[in-house]
Amino acid sequence: MKDFVKMTLAVLAGLLIFSFVAFFFSFAVIGAVASLGDKQPVMPREAVLKIDMSTFTLNEQSAEANPMDMIMSGSTSVESLGIYDAINAINSAAKDPAVKFIYMKPDGVSGGTAQVEEFRKALKNFRNSGKAIVSYIESPSNAGYYIASVSDKVFMTPHDGAMNMFNGLSSQMIFLKDILDKLGVNVQLIRHGKYKSAGEMFIRNSSSKENLEQNTEMVESLWSTWASEIAQAREISVENLNEIINNLELNFPSDWVEHGLVDELLNYNQLEQKLCDLFVADKYEDVKGISLTDYATLKNTVNFKAKSKVAVIYASGEIVDGNAKENVAGNRFAKIISEVRQDSTVKAVVLRVNSPGGSVLASEKIKAELDLLREYKPVIASYGDYAASGGYWISANCDKIYSNASTLTGSIGVFSMIPDFGGVVKDKLHITITPVNSNEHSDMYSMMRALSKNEIDYMQASVERIYDKFTTLVSEGRGMTVTRVDEIAQGRVWTGADALGIGLVDEIGTLEDAINYAALSINGVNGLNDVQVVGYPKPLSTVEILLESLTGESNALAGTAFESVADAFKEFGAQETGKAYARMPYVMSIR
Repeated sequence: MKDFVKMTLAVLAGLLIFSFVAFFFSFAVIGAVASLGDKQPVMPREAVLKIDMSTFTLNEQSAEANPMDMIMSGSTSVESLGIYDAINAINSAAKDPAVKFIYMKPDGVSGGTAQVEEFRKALKNFRNSGKAIVSYIESPSNAGYYIASVSDKVFMTPHDGAMNMFNGLSSQMIFLKDILDKLGVNVQLIRHGKYKSAGEMFIRNSSSKENLEQNTEMVESLWSTWASEIAQAREISVENLNEIINNLELNFPSDWVEHGLVDELLNYNQLEQKLCDLFVADKYEDVKGISLTDYATLKNTVNFKAKSKVAVIYASGEIVDGNAKENVAGNRFAKIISEVRQDSTVKAVVLRVNSPGGSVLASEKIKAELDLLREYKPVIASYGDYAASGGYWISANCDKIYSNASTLTGSIGVFSMIPDFGGVVKDKLHITITPVNSNEHSDMYSMMRALSKNEIDYMQASVERIYDKFTTLVSEGRGMTVTRVDEIAQGRVWTGADALGIGLVDEIGTLEDAINYAALSINGVNGLNDVQVVGYPKPLSTVEILLESLTGESNALAGTAFESVADAFKEFGAQETGKAYARMPYVMSIR
């Protein structure tokens, strides 16, 4: 017995020591992996600013790359570059005598329409400073060529085989009623707004006239913006550009030169010689370069001399209830806004909205804090890819609203949705469910039966009340009558270019424009040189990213036509049944 006790204690002591060693070893590994990204870039005395769009993703905020991705894949992970950091780097390069010109590879561009639009504008400003931009294309795409078209010279590979994805913009609408009918699922949709198409995919097998109308006008408006800028840059007419695309006249590399969209076809050796000539170097090895992400790291410095701050609050993602770190969580963002209000060094605020909307309750909490913030400091809105439904709800009362031309905004409408799985359970699974209720409507949200007329009326009353509140707050924020708001509301989604004409936004402009305006609104401040720009919420550190990655989830529908639907409804679970939503029905991605 004595030996048994000794053995047991020895085992326990060994386990305890092993646990401590494993604990410290784990953090040592995390620290070592995290340190992989700590190397500070070095700026050559003279350099080309190299922009390879396939090596980073344009996002709302910069975020550290996950070093585990590099270890697991054996390759360099794609970095996340915030749009303001990217613009700031390009602006700095325009003034930096060490930067001679920009060499850009636009293939593989990844980012939202607003980030792409703002990035191109920054490149255009760089070119207007007198420095050159040279682009080299191998696999043209809509977004890639849109960015490349701003260049002084656009070169392309002479080799055949690359797929031409520069063929205009397209979106897909998915309708699931037929398969849901076969499964016995009955989705009950309660909404206000003839254009409020969120949920329509579940109750129809084709688009409503209104939904098709708004989607057609959105795509045409987006393309009109891009096509007009491309045509202007390449000195051709929009009509000619569309005719070339419609007639499939861009099949081979030589076709691009023939139609004036590319200046010259070059292989790699010829391209290197061109870069040598521009750099005034004898051989390509003497052409020193620095990547945009490295240059942005060098230029992303704190202005310690500034006594005033402009806070940029990034409301990016689905508006959800609670305190989640991802998306725009109502409680968490209300607290962030409150902290910004109480920070006496913050003199002005930019609310950067990149959200298709979501929970009405969370939107209400965020708006209440923003209204309180506006009593103390100016709040300027800047719209990214989306500022729709709940995204518009929280920002409609801002002192000034900047929107990109390609932003999707409006969608002033409300819906609630309850699926009825009773038919599936009974007819397909052959399971009988007998409810036992204390009251007449206790199982109203059980999803095991259809709603009664009284229950539908009950939910419709809630939707109508929220819609009236929505149109009223827009009326107050935008200086319109409620009747006028209702005319342009009804759940309809508008592009920023169209929203300007109907008064939903004040000006077409970028995040940089909004920050400049906010800085100039501070008494005694002459612009960005006198302020420090700080972002909220703070991005996750490398260690936090590593810990978060341990519980990461993959999207099985990624890369399919259903990905946008999955993204739009990924927050909709059983606990959301019957909840009122103010959001768009999909998430758009442009390539």
